[in-house]
Amino acid sequence: MPSSFQSQAEAFDYFDSLGVTSATQLAGLWQGHGVASEHPLDGVLENLGWYGKRFTTDLRADALLFAAGPHRLVAIDPSMIPLKLALRFHRFGRTRVARSLFSSLRKMWRAKGPVASLRLMSFRGKTSAAMAYDRQPITDHFRRVDDDRLLGVMAVEGDSRHYFFILTRAKTKS
Repeated sequence: MPSSFQSQAEAFDYFDSLGVTSATQLAGLWQGHGVASEHPLDGVLENLGWYGKRFTTDLRADALLFAAGPHRLVAIDPSMIPLKLALRFHRFGRTRVARSLFSSLRKMWRAKGPVASLRLMSFRGKTSAAMAYDRQPITDHFRRVDDDRLLGVMAVEGDSRHYFFILTRAKTKS
């Protein structure tokens, strides 16, 4: 699995070569990290302390889990995030000031339960598991790298750019 791609086209070539996965195979906790692909959000989530995602057996999901200390995860409600501003001012998202501000907002932005749904969706010629956010125009599409790793691509409605990330099945936290 490459740690970065030179372009979105290169990232999609790799994504398209991978096998599909079912929504039910995703149940559990997954640790994530972005894969650089010339997207504005490259490095932003990591700067803010992104941990990953959690999928339940009833096909619901905590779409954005953040580390709140060494052994505590906090699920954030993505509907609180001003998506257009985040994409426009992405450079700020990589700063120490943004990390500090986000740390302060985390408590107010805490999700009251799962904020997305898993389903099978067709994307780029294959039907595979995808996660649709409840109150943001975002869908994460997944392809299987191996039994414990997925390559995800975040698609924002109305934006031609795509954010790529790896999810690795967590061994410890739940």
